[in-house]
Amino acid sequence: MKLCILDNDSIDPALVPTYGNYATMMERVLRDAGATTWTMERFSTPLGEYPDSFADYDAVLLTGSKADSFSDEPWVVELRRRVTELLDTDTKLLGVCFGHQLIALCLGAKVGRAPQGWVTGRNTYAWHAKDLLPEGERDSFALLASHQDQVLELPAGTTLLASSERCPIAAYARGQEVLCIQPHPEFVEDYSAHLLNKRRTLLGDEHYTASIESLAQGHEGTDFARVMVAFVEGRAGATA
Repeated sequence: MKLCILDNDSIDPALVPTYGNYATMMERVLRDAGATTWTMERFSTPLGEYPDSFADYDAVLLTGSKADSFSDEPWVVELRRRVTELLDTDTKLLGVCFGHQLIALCLGAKVGRAPQGWVTGRNTYAWHAKDLLPEGERDSFALLASHQDQVLELPAGTTLLASSERCPIAAYARGQEVLCIQPHPEFVEDYSAHLLNKRRTLLGDEHYTASIESLAQGHEGTDFARVMVAFVEGRAGATA
């Protein structure tokens, strides 16, 4: 399998030696989830980097970003144009956070500021698509989140996969072609803590403290990454 990772952000330079970039984080969790033989190639969309042809890849993954998916920034407009074209091909699409939102926009859904404000820390999401689980049965995933925007309506032609009280459309899929998730399977607790510390004043003491304390409960990012790997490899059921 060959995966194109469209990296839509850069992280704080001081953290690069530890975490690399968002593409590095995604590659790590996907390999931990079983994608040990995949070839993964990174392109920085804010820098205008794209492959010569998406047809050379089995799947394209869009990472998160601090940018708004509905932004008029030229690089975001160009990314939406390319994703809209990709949706008419056989190449599989994966989206995480910003990527989840941008793909929903390209599918005609409404995306905007979450009415309840920031969603951060460890959150539990009800899982509604047991046919997509590569192994065993479960009814929820505990994942790390960091977002103030979210998908506000389910895109036409897609199936709701996961939800929570604070994020009703937390994951969706379209057939065997598109799989998107709002929280971050690639995040680890220390990186989430860094983001929370950075936004402590913005979040307020009560929100910040609850989110920081939630990190001690652990998360199931690798488990969800197994769903992504199975989806790309065609080992998961169709979602209609």
